[in-house]
Amino acid sequence: MSLRVTFGIDPGLGGALAVLADGELQCILDMPTMPVGNYNEVDAGQLARYLREARQEHPGAYFSACLERVGARPGDGGTSAFRFGEGFGKVKSVLEVLGIPFVMPVPAQWKRYYGLIGKEKDESRQLALKRFPGAEHRMQRKKDHGRAEAALLALYHDNTDHAGRNAA
Repeated sequence: MSLRVTFGIDPGLGGALAVLADGELQCILDMPTMPVGNYNEVDAGQLARYLREARQEHPGAYFSACLERVGARPGDGGTSAFRFGEGFGKVKSVLEVLGIPFVMPVPAQWKRYYGLIGKEKDESRQLALKRFPGAEHRMQRKKDHGRAEAALLALYHDNTDHAGRNAA
């Protein structure tokens, strides 16, 4: 039986959800999306189902999440920035509705912890592969950096959240 389950969430459409149980990577899922007109958006209902299933698999465990605090990027148009923020808001709302406590570090905060400031996104993937070698099949492509960052976010939270660790 797990004592502590930590979700790491990279909230973009190309992001992912990682699940750690007692510090060990259990699974990585791509951010669920659904088509809306001629574009995709975060599927909050599917995300909620994933999180509920994880809770059912670990009854009695302490659950928490680490959601990367994101903002509009330079060069994003208004519509793109709005959709990005809308997806972030959906993820945050799912965590709130399910009663899962979460922290929202900015990228510089968690990346500094790993020495990734100023590094290419593939450096995150390489670091995640070293820490979680059993997940190589889920992070083998350069474009899998969202999966890697979700795993690193969960591990960051697991290693720095003393209140959660003490509750477990």
